[in-house]
Amino acid sequence: MTSSSGASRRQVLAVAAAAATAPLIASAPARAAAAGPKTWDLTILGTSDTHGNVYNWDYYKDAEYDDSRHNDVGVAKLATLVNQIRAEREGRATLVLDAGDTIQGTPLATYYAKQEPITVTGETHPMANAMNILKYDAVTLGNHEFNYGLPLLAKWIEQLGFPALAANAVNEATGKPAYLPYVIKKVRLGGADSPTINVGILGLTNPGVAIWDKANVEGRLVFPDMVETAAKWVPIMRERGADLVVISAHGGDSGTSSYGPELPNENPVTLIAQQVPGIDAILFGHAHAEVVEKFVTNTATGERVLTAEPSKWGQRLTRMDFTVQKVRGRWKVLAKGATMLNTNTVVEDPAVLAAVRGQHTRTVEYVNRVVARSSVELSAAESRYKDTPILDFINHVQAEVVTTALAGRSYAGLPVLSIAAPFSRTAVFPQGDVRIRDVAGLYVFDNTLEAVVLSGAELRTYLEFSAKYFRTLPVGATVDPATISDPAVPDYNYDVVSGVEYDIDISRPVGQRITRLVLPGTDTPVADTAQFVVAVNNYRRSGGGNFPGIVKTQVYNEQQEIRQLLIDWAQAKGVIDPADFFVPNWKLVREGVPVL
Repeated sequence: MTSSSGASRRQVLAVAAAAATAPLIASAPARAAAAGPKTWDLTILGTSDTHGNVYNWDYYKDAEYDDSRHNDVGVAKLATLVNQIRAEREGRATLVLDAGDTIQGTPLATYYAKQEPITVTGETHPMANAMNILKYDAVTLGNHEFNYGLPLLAKWIEQLGFPALAANAVNEATGKPAYLPYVIKKVRLGGADSPTINVGILGLTNPGVAIWDKANVEGRLVFPDMVETAAKWVPIMRERGADLVVISAHGGDSGTSSYGPELPNENPVTLIAQQVPGIDAILFGHAHAEVVEKFVTNTATGERVLTAEPSKWGQRLTRMDFTVQKVRGRWKVLAKGATMLNTNTVVEDPAVLAAVRGQHTRTVEYVNRVVARSSVELSAAESRYKDTPILDFINHVQAEVVTTALAGRSYAGLPVLSIAAPFSRTAVFPQGDVRIRDVAGLYVFDNTLEAVVLSGAELRTYLEFSAKYFRTLPVGATVDPATISDPAVPDYNYDVVSGVEYDIDISRPVGQRITRLVLPGTDTPVADTAQFVVAVNNYRRSGGGNFPGIVKTQVYNEQQEIRQLLIDWAQAKGVIDPADFFVPNWKLVREGVPVL
């Protein structure tokens, strides 16, 4: 059982170079073993990538959350499962951890970062309110924790009743951890007279923060390799008394990165398990995958490391169970395994709902404000493979803002192009009233607008890279929109460019697909030496997705949030009419013949 939020702070035995003694976790007597040496059990529950979800609610649809698999979401659902397991295990040790990406991802989270920021109001963040009710034992910082700047992150951490961990977020000036690297919790395995075990919990955040939130962390924090960091801290934790070592890591297990090799690996969990001795289990996140139970053998010791990832948004809860026994004065793990629970099997916890009800209500009221009227229905359903007005809406606003900002400056004479990705397959502007939630549903990320200069050659290379999104489909092969894209490339890593005309031949090999690239309204090919100002979001411009040629000095960067620019444009116009912005300029072809 976990302690109260106040006690959980006192339970930290060792962090960095300090050690402190914490009160033991009280519990009822454990069941006696039938025969032989006494064994005990310990359960660790894990969540990850909750992304601002507390209620089982879809703020973009203004309705209860549902998807094709009938998943539910939210910390309130997780709390019910956690409380059930705590009750089932009453008198036996149970810890609850989270592997990060907590304070970004829903309008609820955005509202308390942007509209009524907790750094200004002093109000407790809804994710702190919810997680404090659930009584976590520790949370790891995910990359999205850094989205709103270090002051807001610090305020949120201050509001938590439990430690926030990130061993590889290092103060650039001092070389020391900027946050708690780890905690060691002393827990009783049974009743008042039962033995205690020291559980070490190491938190690892994602090195991609250095790219994705460069504006917030550059010159302040650096993010060393996760494998290297684990190799540094695990022996220290063992030396300082950790009997069981669990890593809570915000990185996937694929061994690949969405960015280039200039930064440490984005998804190194398997590598950590293989290369770093002394780890019993790894709870991980970031990839939004459902990994129920995966064992990885450490190459140095031959020991099997238990790893698990509990999907996203509070849809799943990981349960890790350990059987331990004291052998010659040292704890030994005799058995371990993991299972996964689905939150759609339970109702929401009323205490969590109550703790966030006022903030949830204010957010719902905000996102339902009408910003404009649409002359027709605009849907994003086909934006991945067809030029659609709703994606042109984004590109038009981005290009217009940059063009206006550059007026009278040195780059004013260059054509302005714009880049946007089809973030959502379900976004719709209904005919009639368009609300903030409709715009937020189209542009679901908190990106800001920037601009750089690209040459014609760089533009072609960029478009070729984007076009790898599509499967190769020879002439005559069936083209099915449902399977047209390569599942290895997420929708947010396919970019559409406005301001030039181009064809993508999906029958040709990757790298040879841009068969027509011309100036708008002409048959004049774009020259390699041509120069363009290109409006782009900060995620892409800073290296997200590893697109070529885009990571360069900005010619525009006023830190304006793109979603808010879309809302402002709609409010100023009053009417969203495709005639004002829709310019068909790209298409999928095979040997020049359009498809779909």
